[in-house]
Order: sequence, then C-alpha cells, then structure tokens
Amino acid sequence: MTQLGPARTRLGPPALSLVAALVQAGAAVAQVDSEAVFARARAVNLARMHAERLNGGLSGYRAAACMHRTGSTDCLIGEDGEGYTFRFRGGPPGWEQEVPPVPTVESVVTIALDGRSVVAVPYNGPLVPDDEPAAAGDS
Repeated sequence: MTQLGPARTRLGPPALSLVAALVQAGAAVAQVDSEAVFARARAVNLARMHAERLNGGLSGYRAAACMHRTGSTDCLIGEDGEGYTFRFRGGPPGWEQEVPPVPTVESVVTIALDGRSVVAVPYNGPLVPDDEPAAAGDS
C-alpha cells in the first residue's frame, strides 16, 4: 500500500470491494426498513378506511385517534406472517371529545404485510369489555 501522508493509507482493490459490498448491504437493509415503515403506515390507513366503510362512512362513524397517527402502534395488537392486526374503537363523529368518551363500535382488522389488502375482519360490532378478546364470528 502507498502512504499518502501521516495516518492516511491508500486502500487497495480488495479493501475497496469490501467497502462497496458493505455500503450496498447497508443500503439494502435501509430500503427494507423504509419499505416496512411505509407498509405499516398503509396498513393503519387501510384498516381505518375499511372500518369506516363497514360502519356507514364518515358521516356517521369515526375511528379512534390511534388510527389517525402515522407510525403509532397503540392500536396494533399483532404483527406476524399474516399481516398487521389492529384493534380499535369508534363511534359517531365527536365521540372522543365527549367526557368521558363513549365509543359504540369495536373493530379488529388484519391487513396484509405490504399494507395493500384486507386479510380478515375477525370482529366488527358492539364493544367488547377490555378483559375479553374480540371473538371471531361475533360481527
């Protein structure tokens, strides 16, 4: 290797190849991470919009605030090979501003991992007490 000055060494072809490979690997990981972030954001939006459709549209229904915050995982109850599963409450417009808030509907919606399709709606119906899971087939 050729010295370029004190504490500066010129890298040979093998070292440059290694650096290039590491940079490419890092870029691939960053791309996968950013794709997952965008997929989760799409999944939140799709789950919320699907519940809005199921419950009569925006004129009569609003999902909980946790379904309106990008990057929020407050309503995310599961993430596996099936996709993202969200459990959230909703009600008539303004329900969350009431004191106390009075939701009327609970939804459990599973969205594909790419955030682009609804996989299942295990539950969409009257509120389920917090200590009970929303059961499949109760909608």
